Amino acid sequence: MPSSPGNLPAAPSREPDIDDDFSTGLDVKRWVASYLPHWTTPERARAHYEIVTAGIELRIDSDQPDWRLEDAPLRVSNLQTGVYSGPVGSPLGTHRHRAGLDVRTETPRSLLFAPSRGRVEITVSASRATDCMLAAWLVGTEHRSPTESGEICIFEIDADAIGETTVARTGVKAHHDPGLTTDMGEVVLPFDASSPHTWTVIWGQGETVIGCEGRVLRRIEQAPDYPLFLMIDLFEIGPRSGSYPKSATIHHVRAWR
Repeated sequence: MPSSPGNLPAAPSREPDIDDDFSTGLDVKRWVASYLPHWTTPERARAHYEIVTAGIELRIDSDQPDWRLEDAPLRVSNLQTGVYSGPVGSPLGTHRHRAGLDVRTETPRSLLFAPSRGRVEITVSASRATDCMLAAWLVGTEHRSPTESGEICIFEIDADAIGETTVARTGVKAHHDPGLTTDMGEVVLPFDASSPHTWTVIWGQGETVIGCEGRVLRRIEQAPDYPLFLMIDLFEIGPRSGSYPKSATIHHVRAWR
């Protein structure tokens, strides 16, 4: 696992392109509150959320439908910084996560934030609710080519991996990009990730650096060089169980192209 310990470089001195603590609500000029809506129907894709003092709380509710029947049991509430699909019935759209996908709801292209290089900082509190996972990804938009589909996995945190220390997954996934090689690994965070903490990713010029709380966790000698949407997701994976609502909080997002 290529890595380099040390401190993350300082953030750019200029104003971020996104600087959102959600204190004024959900800004539709920045965020689409829907998870890959083109592969499913609007109600199944719609995020459940609540604006709270600490930011925005992504929720899984007891009556929330599965995202797609073919992927059930799977419920998700997500914010993403754009959308793209081809026409209904076509295989064209952002993040073809599995074979056999066809567009069910056409979503005209909207690139709210889709840089080819940059820096993103996300402060979150992960969920400890049964079968939940909090994740943040940068995924190829694919609006120019289906091969522009790589992913930077900033983090994936399973609820059952959270304790006095936390295990998270992070790295790069090639998906359908022949120029990338999947390079995922586990990192151990020396704290309970259900408390607020900040992740950072810096990518460009063939390198991806992923860190947390100011420290470098992974330095990977590859990076997508095409437009990427930011996605922040709360999943419930498995049959309905436990108490609802299940939730995770996004406190603050800062991002620079």
